[in-house]
Amino acid sequence: MTEIEGLMFQTIALAFLTGLMGINALPHLIKGILGEEFPNLAGNSPLRNALAGVTALLLTAVLTFLADMPNHPWAAAASIAVGAYVMAAFHALRGAYWLNAAVGRPNPATADG
Repeated sequence: MTEIEGLMFQTIALAFLTGLMGINALPHLIKGILGEEFPNLAGNSPLRNALAGVTALLLTAVLTFLADMPNHPWAAAASIAVGAYVMAAFHALRGAYWLNAAVGRPNPATADG
């Protein structure tokens, strides 16, 4: 692998993680600041979710900075989109609830059971 290919792979990987982390931050931050519980491996409380959401946004900023996106804009944009779609599907399919149950953590009560 040439140096340019290696740098592009780094951009693709970090941009993908940027999309994942950025979208994952949203439900945690929103539920947290609304004072509602949401499945979180660190604990379901609104405070833990708000803090997790802010932390995820900060990590998203760091990943964005490290991804060297200006040198590979199309690869970065496509990777961010794929990461965002993956995380959006995860949350839409109630993946956070499944993950909490899979690791033996309690899930918050929901209106639909």
